[in-house]
Amino acid sequence: MAEEREDTIVLTDEDGEEHEFELMDVLEVDGRRYAVLIPCGEEDEDSEEAVILRMETDSDGKDVLIQVEDDEEWDRVADAWDELLDEEGEDLLDEEEGDI
Repeated sequence: MAEEREDTIVLTDEDGEEHEFELMDVLEVDGRRYAVLIPCGEEDEDSEEAVILRMETDSDGKDVLIQVEDDEEWDRVADAWDELLDEEGEDLLDEEEGDI
């Protein structure tokens, strides 16, 4: 029996096929929340396979994920994700230098 993890999200594509993603992070950009998802089984968290979806709340108070259609909005969120990855990379280098 497969173990469900809290950070795993299953999305259904336009063909009705289900795909599992790992929730890597939730970003806030311009007052909106965005989920950064990586396909399950991807080894490289920095791969270009990351999926970014806007998080909104439906009428029942549940979070729903919405595809980002606006190119400018997409660029702002992608830039924020890149900056976060760069900062985390710098933090890792700082930690490694402290171990020497």
